Amino acid sequence: MCNNDDKIRITKEFHFEMSHCLNNYNGLCKNIHGHSYKLFVCVLGKICQNQNSEDYGMVMDFSKLKKIVQNQILEDLDHALMIEIHSPFYQNVKAMDLKKKVVDFQPTCENLVLYIKNEILKSLPQNLELFSVTLYETASSHATWCKIDNL
Repeated sequence: MCNNDDKIRITKEFHFEMSHCLNNYNGLCKNIHGHSYKLFVCVLGKICQNQNSEDYGMVMDFSKLKKIVQNQILEDLDHALMIEIHSPFYQNVKAMDLKKKVVDFQPTCENLVLYIKNEILKSLPQNLELFSVTLYETASSHATWCKIDNL
């Protein structure tokens, strides 16, 4: 039971490797290529005040957040090829024995952030809010979804 009215944000960082290609793109990213992604997941909640809880003194145990992201995101995406079903490459790779994630959206950094957000929300405890998801595609390029921008 959380009795404190103050809310705290906690953030966990993750890393994964993934390849993709951009359909109908006029540039180098139309080719299948990979990135070393860096993902930051931030949740918002009240500190648990119940001394009998394993989460006492925490918004959420970082290991629980890690498990959610591992199960909902990393298992499917790490070292996978994300490909849009309408990509001209799809017909060539669909029968290949390789790890792939077929999606119905252009796999840009922006769309990946929305995909990740929606997947995390499926498993996030109801007493917590997803505050933001930030995905670095390169060291100098990232996209962020933030709850306060979408109220």
